[in-house]
Amino acid sequence: MTHETTDFNDYLSPRRVDRDGKRVEPSEALAAIPDGSRVFIASGCGTPLQLVEEVASARGNWDDLEVVAGQVLAPLAITEYAGEPFRLVSIQPSEHMPARSNGGPADPVPARYSDTATLFRPGGPLPVDVAIVQVSPSGPGGRLSLGLSVGSAIDVVRTARLVIAQVNPQMPYTFGAGELERTEIDYLVEMDGPLVELARPPVSEESRAIAAHAVEEVPDEATLQFGIGAVPEALMSMLTDRRDLGIHSGMIGEGMIQMVESGAVTNARKTMDQGVIVAGEVLGGRTLFDWVHENPLVRMAPAAYTHGATVIPRCHRFVSIQSALQVALDGTINAESLGERQVAGTGGQPDYAAGAAATADGIAIHAMPATAARGKASRIVPQLDAGAIVTTPRYLADRIVTEFGVARLRGQPLSLRAKRLRAIAHPDFRSELASSP
Repeated sequence: MTHETTDFNDYLSPRRVDRDGKRVEPSEALAAIPDGSRVFIASGCGTPLQLVEEVASARGNWDDLEVVAGQVLAPLAITEYAGEPFRLVSIQPSEHMPARSNGGPADPVPARYSDTATLFRPGGPLPVDVAIVQVSPSGPGGRLSLGLSVGSAIDVVRTARLVIAQVNPQMPYTFGAGELERTEIDYLVEMDGPLVELARPPVSEESRAIAAHAVEEVPDEATLQFGIGAVPEALMSMLTDRRDLGIHSGMIGEGMIQMVESGAVTNARKTMDQGVIVAGEVLGGRTLFDWVHENPLVRMAPAAYTHGATVIPRCHRFVSIQSALQVALDGTINAESLGERQVAGTGGQPDYAAGAAATADGIAIHAMPATAARGKASRIVPQLDAGAIVTTPRYLADRIVTEFGVARLRGQPLSLRAKRLRAIAHPDFRSELASSP
């Protein structure tokens, strides 16, 4: 099949090719960071762990640095020195960079993944002075590649005043928006070290039961978006009998390999980017990293494209698969907090829910176990807990899935929504929910 790929430059800030591309030791690169800077650190499996360790060791260079990160998947050396001199700001709080409300050092910024396309640009609300990223060695055409983390990083690379890149021979070369000329980077620091890996989650019987209901909502030729977790992994293994599925997603994980090798994913019926998988992040382990390395079937794209409000509605039979922590009887969805304790970020969930709602055949699935706290609490509740975060408003709620079935909410009145949600709650809580107003 001929690969028809979008020119992602149309969704990015102009490319800069006037930087020095100088190969230096870490100390020289870090000495160029002015005190008082706002510093962006690439996230996910693209986090430059070894270079961040050097930043922590050089902390005496600065009195104050504001460090902005997305989803951090491994311990960062700088968190030991939060406040002196590093002030930590998180777009996607996590276990390794928890929010202050969860006892951590990070000050969260409520933002969708799509917002990263404009948040950090000059003139934006959080303009970045310095970008610290990780790239592959030279690949095709002598270019470097941002590899595993492109969607939230590429705009920052193009617009930050100073760009420092760890060149790691273990980073795969991926095609698409993350391919860089050497002259797009100020300082290149060669450091070999293990990449951040995200272990493939174990799939429980409960996860399989949830996925078994969700899979019935996915038609042939669907263009899919997956989140992270055991349910998406289980679902991917159940979709191998589908025909001509396509992928337009914020991330891809280990299960994608099986979907491609089974023949279920061909990308043949996609409206855009026919023949290729489009994603912003690669989250997994070495097997996945080796699979995406110089793989012509994979194109890494910027956030403005993977999560774009004008892009998603154009996807053929778009189906989004996300998770949730709580769903209220009116359809309001919380995927970020346990009460007032923020445990995650907004991510791309509202982007994809809105994109699915903007097209007649779009589907937004929110899948979750019916209970939490080892069965002691219902995830379907009369109202979200006090202080809980609304991730997706009720007017964007579509299909809620638990191990007990599917509740179709889109376009339904509140009374019918409540009835359908009670029907997929755990039986132990249905009578309690029935007595709620």
